[in-house]
Amino acid sequence: MARRPRWRREPEARAVCRRLRVSPQKLNLVAALIRGKPVQEAVAQLQFCKRRIADDVLKVLNSAIANAEENEGMDVDRLYVAESHVGKNLVMKRIRARARGRAFRINKPFSQITIIVREMGERA
Repeated sequence: MARRPRWRREPEARAVCRRLRVSPQKLNLVAALIRGKPVQEAVAQLQFCKRRIADDVLKVLNSAIANAEENEGMDVDRLYVAESHVGKNLVMKRIRARARGRAFRINKPFSQITIIVREMGERA
């Protein structure tokens, strides 16, 4: 019986940041700025972005670049942001007193971001 060829993943490096204190919807706006771009362009885009969370996304991107260089031995000049996806994390629930003895719930969401970088030659 013939063996099925082994599936081999593309060389990639990733970095994940969990429990970012921002809603996933706001974080996804910043993550969409860098999807599919070369890393030099993505770094420049995040450095000049006015949103507060852009600094944290830049840290995650720099971590993914460092992982690609150290762990996978990739060329930094040929890297691009293959994926940047955002997910929900925990939600802090707080109570605010309202009129006539009632309570109003305030949800303070957290989110997480995953950035995956690959080399240009492997782009499909």
